[in-house]
Amino acid sequence: MNKTDLINNIATKSGLTKRDVEAVLNGFLGEVTDALAGGDKVQLIGFGTFETRTRSSRVGRNPQTGKEINIPESKVPAFKAGNKLKEAIQ
Repeated sequence: MNKTDLINNIATKSGLTKRDVEAVLNGFLGEVTDALAGGDKVQLIGFGTFETRTRSSRVGRNPQTGKEINIPESKVPAFKAGNKLKEAIQ
């Protein structure tokens, strides 16, 4: 399912217009992005938690030359599913 499919499904089930659903979805995604960029986490009880994790620096290899390169530490987004979501998919 892509974003357009999600918008169509929510609009059908909720009775809202696709434009309204898209505005809400874009607002939600923007708020989650802003929170993660600010170092916060977003917790939706029963669904899951969006957070950032730190990936430690490591040594990698350039696939074209085979030369070793240092890959610096970085922050990556992560999602941890909540219990209700885990139960729903089993």
